[in-house]
Amino acid sequence: MALISSANIACGVHAGDEMTMAATLELAAAHDVSIGAHPSLDDRANFGRREIPTSAAEPFELVSAQMATLARIAAARGLALQHVKPHGALYNMASRDRALADGVAAAVAAFDRPLVLFGLAGSELIAAGQRAGLRTASEVFADRGYRADGSLVPRSEAGAVITDPEAVSGRALRMVRDQQVVAVDGRVIHVTAETICVHGDTAGAALMARRIRETLDAAGIAVSARR
Repeated sequence: MALISSANIACGVHAGDEMTMAATLELAAAHDVSIGAHPSLDDRANFGRREIPTSAAEPFELVSAQMATLARIAAARGLALQHVKPHGALYNMASRDRALADGVAAAVAAFDRPLVLFGLAGSELIAAGQRAGLRTASEVFADRGYRADGSLVPRSEAGAVITDPEAVSGRALRMVRDQQVVAVDGRVIHVTAETICVHGDTAGAALMARRIRETLDAAGIAVSARR
């Protein structure tokens, strides 16, 4: 928590429960870290990372219910949500599918319009947030491989997850400073970097986060939450 500016908190569907949500909220507050809901598909057995058929109406209900759960626990501690970032398969599907993206954005707008919607840079999710009149944050991934079209390499394929702290920090700096990342096929692609994701379950995540902060600090790039 001391290394990040925003925390995406699982809302008890793909992971976590009310006790872990409460503990995470309190830890984030102690470090002045912005708190956000991390809603997912209802698929706990696969950590919300398996793409499953989803109707256009489902994202609204899924996201609404999970935001409400985390917001209730936060409010009991005098805290408020500041952003929303879909998790795993829901995130990837909404990045491609306009109808699903609109459902996510509509849920956020209906729940609390000032919330910031995080989405993959250049994706349908960012476009949906903008159509809904939401503030958005275009997200890049320091620890994930990219395809040439700007999408993430599926976790089932080679090159999907990057665990070397030096490689990850170098990629983060290039994405922020130059708005570029090298795809798995070697092509250089453009990205809009407004928030950087490091997955908490990636091996060595804390060390990677530390190296990213050190690298950005050395380059004179300040890190702060969008509130």
